[in-house]
Amino acid sequence: MSDTTNDLDIRGREPRLAPWLAQPMRANRPIYLRVALAALFINLFALTTSLFTMTVYDRVLPNNATESLIALSIGMGFVIIFDIVLKLLRGYFTDFAGARVDRSIGSSVFGRLLSLRLENRKGSTGALTGLMRELETLRDFFASATIASIVDVPFALITLALIFVIGGPVVLVPICIIPLVILSGWLLQPVLDRLSAKAMKDGLGKQSVLVETIGGLETVKASGAAPMLERRWDAALQDHASVSMRQRLVSNLAVTLAQAGQMMSYIGVVIVGVSRIETGDLSMGGLLACSILAGRAVAPLTQLTQLLSRMAATRTAYAQIDRMMQAESEDNDERRLDPGAMRGELELRDVSFTYPGGAKALDGVSFRIEPGEKVAIIGRVGSGKSTIARLLLGLYAAEEGAVLVDGTEVRQFEPHALRARIGSAMQETVLFSGTVRDNITLSRPGIDDDEMLRAARLSGTHEFMAAIPNGYERLLADRGEGLSGGQRQSIAMARALAGSPPVLLLDEPTSAMDTQGEAQLLDRLEAEIADKTMVVITHRTPFLRLVDRVIVVDRGKIIADGKRDAVIARLRGPAAAQDGNITTAALQAGGKS
Repeated sequence: MSDTTNDLDIRGREPRLAPWLAQPMRANRPIYLRVALAALFINLFALTTSLFTMTVYDRVLPNNATESLIALSIGMGFVIIFDIVLKLLRGYFTDFAGARVDRSIGSSVFGRLLSLRLENRKGSTGALTGLMRELETLRDFFASATIASIVDVPFALITLALIFVIGGPVVLVPICIIPLVILSGWLLQPVLDRLSAKAMKDGLGKQSVLVETIGGLETVKASGAAPMLERRWDAALQDHASVSMRQRLVSNLAVTLAQAGQMMSYIGVVIVGVSRIETGDLSMGGLLACSILAGRAVAPLTQLTQLLSRMAATRTAYAQIDRMMQAESEDNDERRLDPGAMRGELELRDVSFTYPGGAKALDGVSFRIEPGEKVAIIGRVGSGKSTIARLLLGLYAAEEGAVLVDGTEVRQFEPHALRARIGSAMQETVLFSGTVRDNITLSRPGIDDDEMLRAARLSGTHEFMAAIPNGYERLLADRGEGLSGGQRQSIAMARALAGSPPVLLLDEPTSAMDTQGEAQLLDRLEAEIADKTMVVITHRTPFLRLVDRVIVVDRGKIIADGKRDAVIARLRGPAAAQDGNITTAALQAGGKS
């Protein structure tokens, strides 16, 4: 099985109730008070059953008091009706509060996921997806199951008091059983904690394999990777099924012991009660009432044991989600600057950067791009070109040096405001499920249909969208499946151009386009970028006609930087590209010259 979940350390500090969970719970306090009030009457009504039974056996039967029985039955009928109504209300209030808590927590966690700094992201996509699914466990435990169970526990004392009033020493039986029930659940908690942690880790591993397979199903089929993934899936299934079975066995053991305690309490009350009947200290009706109440006294503790068996899994999920919530994010309490009307000056000052767990991507890189300048960054695969783009967008923070936009370090800007003023098309073209219109506009303010169509015509998207009956309302599958690579890049380019941002940051924007489509795009872009700053990362020589300056990067360092024609002349020669690409050999030649 894949080790992608190793970074998701399940064990960790003992979780506390963090604000992101505590605040929604406190906000719904009035609703929970109504739940508690309904539970009060429900438990009081439950006591009437035993009192009804005692009265019938001790008063109605000996005196053949049929009229009294009718009156008692009518009274119990009203009690049953009110009990049904109150139970429905309690369920409604509990679910209503749970839904509100679920929305609040879900919004907070999803917002933190979106603002999480990329260098703090750990685990695979599948593992993170599985982690988000655990929100349902938290919601159900804290907002539903816990409230219903805990509210009923204090009424065990009222039940014991009533047993004492009716049967005297008989109450000692449930008093002795209750600690045993609690102790059995408490002793099994360490085992449940370990199994829950292992079950969650294996579950995330299984989710990781599943998401990885579904997301790349076409590649899996084309490359023949199915046997490898089947082996991973089978291993993940086996591991998860094994630990889940052990977890269920221990949980069932705790619940079974609690139910056995409930039965022992009932039997013990009957045994002790018979001896008191013989001495005349207890009536037959009193014995029946005490036996019923004994079961009622232990029942809340049985529910509490079930709750404890679920607590281990909930605590594990909570600790992991809280660790993500506590991780450093782009959104913090510090006041950030708004870039305002951006001039488009970009600069890296002696920047070094290393990806988590990887080799150094940039080593002392420095350059400055003036407002309105058009610059191409070229280099071999893995030389650090795309890393420069990510740093300029503030997706990662430089380990050393400074990344500046308009003379200000990018970390001082509000991230969303900064990126709204930089039109970016990254190397990996990602489209979202939804319409083509949604993928271009992204619900950004100020981008209406006219602006969308303008950007679509510039990028070439309108050429193939205009001929489709539903056009821009066409629904796309995940990642734009069903479109060619060039069409996906065209939509991504339209997304970058929409809103006419003052800075364009393009990473291999035409790598999947045909020669004719690329040439037409370049013709349309010439007028569009006239007053804009543009940084393009490319291996395609045709794109170089739009730039004034070329920066060559190799192994994280700048090996050439100057006017386009001068740098290209150094790259020309026997090793230069003949197919429209800047080859590795050409770059090596350029680096040595």
